[in-house]
Amino acid sequence: MAALEQFEATEANLTKLERLWDEIAAMIPTEIAFGENVEYEDRARSFGLLVASLPSIGGWKPAATPPDLDGLAQSRLDAMEIDELTAQVSVERWIEEPGRELREYRFRFNNMRRALIRDALIGLIDQIDADIRAVRAGAGPDAEARRQLDREVWINVREHMKQIEVLLGSSVKKPARWSDMMRHIHFGYVGDLHDIEAMDWPDVKSALRKGLYGVNEAVPVQVEDLSTLVAARPTGPITTALAWSKIDDQTFERLIFTLISDTPGYENPEWLMQTRAPDRGRDLSVTRVVQDELSGTLRHRVVIQCKHWTTRSVSLAEVSSTKEQMALWPNPRVDVMIIATSGRFTADAVTWVEQHNGNGGLPRVEMWPESHLERLLAARPAVIAEFGLRAR
Repeated sequence: MAALEQFEATEANLTKLERLWDEIAAMIPTEIAFGENVEYEDRARSFGLLVASLPSIGGWKPAATPPDLDGLAQSRLDAMEIDELTAQVSVERWIEEPGRELREYRFRFNNMRRALIRDALIGLIDQIDADIRAVRAGAGPDAEARRQLDREVWINVREHMKQIEVLLGSSVKKPARWSDMMRHIHFGYVGDLHDIEAMDWPDVKSALRKGLYGVNEAVPVQVEDLSTLVAARPTGPITTALAWSKIDDQTFERLIFTLISDTPGYENPEWLMQTRAPDRGRDLSVTRVVQDELSGTLRHRVVIQCKHWTTRSVSLAEVSSTKEQMALWPNPRVDVMIIATSGRFTADAVTWVEQHNGNGGLPRVEMWPESHLERLLAARPAVIAEFGLRAR
């Protein structure tokens, strides 16, 4: 919170600067005009003081200041006498430089703020997932839409939404259905809960996650011109193994979350709060959508447990234990349990899973060992690059 307060103070000064620059820009003559303007000079001084208050971002901060009006008039006169378009363009760009630098600073500031709030926002998203499940459990699956729920059951959802608003500030745009969700929370009927579950929260959650994970951030590239690589006619072995040791447990979870979020046929991915994994990893939940021409659309609840194990295999005892934990999850029931690991499964574990599935045991168990993940990622090279998994 102390760090967030510093960002808020910086943003307050930045907002003042942006407003002040708009006022200053409107006062700059469009023609050659010598003479004093006291109001302009006072605003220019205030601009300089506000710029001085801004902290650097990555060692950089705005340095350009509003032009002196007489100096501006002289520069325009000189450019006119030279009678070259480039000279006149140069003068106009010099005039606009403070505004350009403010836009650059705003861009960097928003990126820094997103990095600051990322972990806290992810935690709040998880909390609201749990809050909504708790409201549904209290209402019951067959509650009438016209029944109004007690205001107390919405307290946690409302408070966590408010906390997200504080985190976002103006750096992350609120999702399209944000106001719809807040309105449904306010009225608090069972029908509102249904709309929150089916439309509002999935949209809000997806937009928040997309806003935090740098969709437009560049992945480092080590070459200036790709044609030089082709011209060199490179040869050598093709490596299929991925460098799992380069990432930690949390990044492995985010990798699996990215897979289920970006793959057609999967909807409403979420991190689950009530983790019972012995390695303290969090479970992921997603709905697998199966289109059948005869039966229509089928939806299966899938829970994925992530095990970033590079030095040991997943044993039969661990698979069996994880399967038994699925019975503890609240409705809807778990139809498919996936164990995703950056390692392997023991032979006993593989045999047990095959027998369990062959006998029609529920939930169905799927194994995603490193070899399976490597095949999935081979068709998604952009994900490999984003997570830095290519072995060297």
